[in-house]
Amino acid sequence: MNFILLCCDSLRQDHLGCYDGLAKTPNIDAFAEESAIFSRLRSEALPTVPCRRSLQTGVRVFPWEEGRPGYKGIYNRHSGWLPLRETDVTIAEHLLERDYTTGMVIDVYHLMKPSMNFHRGMKSFNFVRGQEFDQWKSAPLPEGALDRYTPDECPERRLRVFNQFMQNQQRLDQPAEEGYQVARVLTEAMDWLEGNAGHGNFYLWIDSFDPHEPWWYPHEYCEMYDPGYEGKEWIYPNILRYKDMTEAEIQHAKAIYKGHVTFVDRWVGKLLDKVRSLGLMEDTMIVLISDHGKTVGDRGNFGMSNKDTSRFLYDTPCIVHHPEGIGAGERFDQWVYTIDIPATALDFLGEEQIPGIDGESFLPLITGEKDKLRDYAICGYSEVACVWKDDFIYVRDDDLGTEGLFNAWEDKEQRNDLKDDMPALRDELSGYLDELIAAGPHPGSDEAGMRETPSPL
Repeated sequence: MNFILLCCDSLRQDHLGCYDGLAKTPNIDAFAEESAIFSRLRSEALPTVPCRRSLQTGVRVFPWEEGRPGYKGIYNRHSGWLPLRETDVTIAEHLLERDYTTGMVIDVYHLMKPSMNFHRGMKSFNFVRGQEFDQWKSAPLPEGALDRYTPDECPERRLRVFNQFMQNQQRLDQPAEEGYQVARVLTEAMDWLEGNAGHGNFYLWIDSFDPHEPWWYPHEYCEMYDPGYEGKEWIYPNILRYKDMTEAEIQHAKAIYKGHVTFVDRWVGKLLDKVRSLGLMEDTMIVLISDHGKTVGDRGNFGMSNKDTSRFLYDTPCIVHHPEGIGAGERFDQWVYTIDIPATALDFLGEEQIPGIDGESFLPLITGEKDKLRDYAICGYSEVACVWKDDFIYVRDDDLGTEGLFNAWEDKEQRNDLKDDMPALRDELSGYLDELIAAGPHPGSDEAGMRETPSPL
């Protein structure tokens, strides 16, 4: 039996046809028809790196640890943006000890910085270079190469990340589709499957940074959403201020994101075709998720401010294919976490759980053995925390010293604060958060830090 985890960074749930359908995603939609669909998956710790820490260990990252040192080469200062600890046991380490072939194919460059250790326990790992500020290529760009994508006047410091990305994309056989990032990642994943299928049980983690910005892909995928647009192409809107954009530019930026989602869908379809051709649908669980969503012109913003606790950022897809067809075509509205995915994988594979993990298998939800795993979900993003229960969200910002309560389904943009109208619910959800914080951070599944990866020698 095998397990494939496919994570597509910044993939908004509401852009998939099998959810709300803001973009065209025929391949993922077809996959969803034969899979279980979860609508309330939450990453308990945001953004990119904290999420992957919990995703690979099954251990909560929020509440945040205090006192861990900074690391050379890691410039991001978000809470929890830290390497795996010596006391963490990854699912790859756990399965490697049980004779699984473990592999990862990723272009999420943050995970491959010095000291990060996300490839720990992997029998093979493939880092596809070139995303965002991955300092891969240094050859300067031709004069005027950025003009189509940037304001006429923009401080150089605000262009550093985008400039590096465009340097990385030089001479990658574009505009042929195969030269773009998600195509390169999923092609490598298909090659891995071709070489490893049929040679014992495996665990494969595929992590594509797309559709995270910069939104760089063949232009025809955008043209289907905003034909005839003649202005600048804001493929990296982080360098802009929403208030300085025209309505046509805002709508086009939204179209660019939709096109990127459709391009990702095309290559996910190619990956799934390879899985089918290798006969892996019969003995492999496949889970497709994202770490978080993205604000794409919503609430007057592009990107993912940690002050934003809206569903635009927190709603992510979770599509689970069971080889026996269990749960196919069904929708599940229970609260589940990314930390539940290692537990679910081990449950499906028939392996013992990693001792001390926080996550629970959601396989019993799919089989009908349980009707829920928890009553609420708690998430952290730097100094902001939120508690989700039923249709409500409680938000606390320790930096600003504020709190709020919103009906997240009726008031998606969180404009109507209900904390004074519903004090009992406010205090209940606040109490859950206080209780979790008081318990402190998880020490790791191997508290002594003595668990070792088996020597290949």
